[in-house]
Amino acid sequence: RDFCVELLSSLSTLMMHLSRFSEEVILWASWEFKFVELSDAYTTGSSIMPQKKNPDMAELVRGKTGRVYGDLMAMLTTLKGLPLAYNKDMQEDKEAVFDGVDTVKMCLKVFAPMIATMTTRPDNMKKAAQGGFINATDLADYLVKKGMPFRSAYKISGRLVARCIAEGCVLETLPLSVYKQYSELFDEDLYQDIDLLTCVEKRISLGGTSVPSVEAQIAYVKEHLA
Repeated sequence: RDFCVELLSSLSTLMMHLSRFSEEVILWASWEFKFVELSDAYTTGSSIMPQKKNPDMAELVRGKTGRVYGDLMAMLTTLKGLPLAYNKDMQEDKEAVFDGVDTVKMCLKVFAPMIATMTTRPDNMKKAAQGGFINATDLADYLVKKGMPFRSAYKISGRLVARCIAEGCVLETLPLSVYKQYSELFDEDLYQDIDLLTCVEKRISLGGTSVPSVEAQIAYVKEHLA
């Protein structure tokens, strides 16, 4: 029954990825993030809070992952003490395999249209990205391009981030005069280098975040699945 174990293992891996994706969707759809909004067809209201929109389908897919894991463990446990050749214990393979396959098919049937109808909120994403100082490394890289050793650039970038936190601002809005207090290498072209869109588009290697790189990854996956 190795084929049963291999099938359930693959289904468990698939569900693990769906579960992780579901967790992201649940977080992104919350009021604390508001990165995405799910269609009403894949959410329900709260029984007590009229303003609440529960991401039920994502939560159920996340929950069903444990069920498929259970099918795999049941199959492994059934087989672990069997001697060679056929044993009646092997009849237990049907329930685990059929349940695993049916559960995954059901989850995929719901998950794909849930994502397809999901609305994204780019403005909220950008605001969150600015607050996280994800361009601090690009700030250090800017100084490196000007000739400064990375060790020194790293320290200056960290000190500037600390100042922004203390003053309640972000790197993009910090005046050039303040930057020059830390290094005379800073100039007006700095702001283009640490612009969030520029930071994204600079990552052009395989698996990078630039639009051409992401489009190439999407094309590869589509070709692989065709």
